[in-house]
Amino acid sequence: MTAVNTADTDFPLLNLRRVAGNIGAEIRDIRLSAELDAETFAQLDAALVKYKVLFFRQQSHLTDAEHQAFGARFGKVVAHPTVPSPEGTKLFELDASKGGGRADSWHTDVTFVDAFPKISILRGVTIPEYGGDTVWANTARAYEQLPETLKRFVDTLHAVHSNDYDYGAERTVVETHRLAHHQKVFVSSLWEAEHPVVHVHPVSGERALLLGHFVKRLVGFSSRESAQLFELLQNRITRLDNTVRWQWQQDDVVIWDNRSTQHYAVNDYGTQPRVVRRVTVEGEIAVGVDGSKSRTVSRPQDAANGESAVSAAS
Repeated sequence: MTAVNTADTDFPLLNLRRVAGNIGAEIRDIRLSAELDAETFAQLDAALVKYKVLFFRQQSHLTDAEHQAFGARFGKVVAHPTVPSPEGTKLFELDASKGGGRADSWHTDVTFVDAFPKISILRGVTIPEYGGDTVWANTARAYEQLPETLKRFVDTLHAVHSNDYDYGAERTVVETHRLAHHQKVFVSSLWEAEHPVVHVHPVSGERALLLGHFVKRLVGFSSRESAQLFELLQNRITRLDNTVRWQWQQDDVVIWDNRSTQHYAVNDYGTQPRVVRRVTVEGEIAVGVDGSKSRTVSRPQDAANGESAVSAAS
């Protein structure tokens, strides 16, 4: 049998191997920190744009502060607009023992603000013995695989995203305490933004679908029509050949390009503890194929001070 080379000669400083055919790479023999030399970091940043998701094992040295400092190499670290951060940090913690800590539906992070985050960096703090994998999907490839006539149509669409989305829409069972936590914390203030359904990646120039569970409606369409169009496009994003699945181990770190991915945390670990913490890096206003830009529809008045929505809440 002929050996398959999964390395990438574009990044000679990285011990990189592809994890799936259309998204994702694992990088070995690297210690993530704010002190990474400039050349290595530049290759890491470029690999992220190319592969969309990068996986790292054995990063036990990272504290919350070091995790946040590493994230700052990519840009300004911002807190979640509605969920309080652990004291002294801008981290977003997902604790499965709390009502809202499972993230088990397809989404791109924080798209209910106009300048949604460009990069997310997730660290495994407490990992269950089994279950709790995360799956990512390539939204740029999903767009590229659309028929040309459908591309021309969706290039013109806009969608309103909201943190007050239908929490139970894709869940067969909605636990009362999880729904209560969602309503009390995640929707403690209303945020809505209108985005082009297809936006242009500011670095790669790729076109990517911008959807996920925060979509409330498509502009100019009824609720029923919005749901049908959303399902058509969302199903293209989450086709299995467009995804990569990661089985977490303790102290893993995963970095993803939030501008060209969606992700889903598999809720199959029962009552086992699972805690992950995320550093989120500020993004830019999304720009559509026709040059149209994302805009704020609604946000708390006390945040309306001229900053981008995530910044205003940090």
